[in-house]
Amino acid sequence: MTIDVVILAAGKGTRMRSDLPKVLHPIGGVPMLGRVIGAAQALGDVETTVVIGHGAELVRERFADSGVKFVEQTEQLGTGHAVAQAIPNFREGATVLVLYGDVPLVKTSTLQDLLKASASGPALLSVMMDDPAGYGRIVRDDAGQVQAIVEQKDADAEALKITEINTGILAAPANLLAQWLPELSNNNAQGEYYLTDVISRSVSENIAVTGVIADDPNEVAGVNSRAQQAELERALQADIADALMTAGVTLLDPARIDVRGTLTCGSDVSIDINCIFEGEVTLGDNVRIGPNCLLKNCQLAAGTLVEANTIIEEAILGEACTVGPFARLRPGTELANGAKVGNFVETKKAKIGLGSKVNHLSYIGDAEVGEGVNIGAGTITCNYDGVNKSKTVIGNGAFIGSNSALVAPVEIGAGATIGAGSTITREVSADELAVARGKQRNISGWQRPTKKS
Repeated sequence: MTIDVVILAAGKGTRMRSDLPKVLHPIGGVPMLGRVIGAAQALGDVETTVVIGHGAELVRERFADSGVKFVEQTEQLGTGHAVAQAIPNFREGATVLVLYGDVPLVKTSTLQDLLKASASGPALLSVMMDDPAGYGRIVRDDAGQVQAIVEQKDADAEALKITEINTGILAAPANLLAQWLPELSNNNAQGEYYLTDVISRSVSENIAVTGVIADDPNEVAGVNSRAQQAELERALQADIADALMTAGVTLLDPARIDVRGTLTCGSDVSIDINCIFEGEVTLGDNVRIGPNCLLKNCQLAAGTLVEANTIIEEAILGEACTVGPFARLRPGTELANGAKVGNFVETKKAKIGLGSKVNHLSYIGDAEVGEGVNIGAGTITCNYDGVNKSKTVIGNGAFIGSNSALVAPVEIGAGATIGAGSTITREVSADELAVARGKQRNISGWQRPTKKS
């Protein structure tokens, strides 16, 4: 089947009260339009056209590399008019799948079912709702074929009892849409061209219309306000949490986890409350994540422990590492197996060797730390002179005393010891002791100042 996808994304989204086009607002860390494009492209070899309008340039820029085509709807004259803008992109013999950029949770599997149902004519996606008030009702005949879509304001008492409603998502032969869309009428209260009118046109020409019912109302729910955006965010996160637990992940509270990207977990992973995962995050077997942590685009190998209130971004951690609490690992950090980064430690573009420890209150940036190194509290690598960044190299087994400043570029040899409180500005050779601090003076008989009257 040749599939041409048309995604309607021209609306302003007035109720969002935002300068950002509605379809660029995120769900699960991904713009809503991006989620719809992803669901469509997962169908296989499809060609996708996005109909843009409000904020067109921002939408083009955001999805310039997504492989989609853009057409602009300069006047918002209804859904039928919007789809008509894509007619020049329809391919011969194609089936057109119409989606919406503000309906972000639609599943590829559901779209596959809809496309199968469109083999002999138009097929529309519906959903059953406990409270269908305000939605167009799906009227079927005794054989189950769709006969009409009746809007709420036009529905009689019998039609109002129907709980199956129209989602607006449909699949239809391109040749039929190319014929019918230019012939739509805007003779209605809104003065707009409605895509739903192609259903009555199909029925009038004795072309069967099939209805496919979506399993989950959230899957076909649109976003028109911040409140609706928040509702779908929670629905998505609940689905993600269920999937993680089904795969064997322990979530201390499934309602307090946010995955804004892709989280891949090994066996026996445990995640405490209020953790956020952004981008691509991989957790190995037996990794434990404490409460209130943020992990972004990082990899943690088996057995690693992340204590509470820790931030890890674009870092790679080996096996059995310990990080935190209150640590920050910035981009370019690499921890070898068994390394430890403790509380109130910040690292950036730093390689920490096998079994080395930076236990507390330190900054290690643009540094290469060997194996078995101990870095005392309050140590900083002075890597920036206001213009350039320079590197600090610390050899295997070195001991850095507390409250030391290592002024880069500088190299500390293997087995060397730096006395506490030292400011090191030149190379320290292997096994040397370096002490660089003012000589202590003890003054007897000194009197503390007294307050002047």
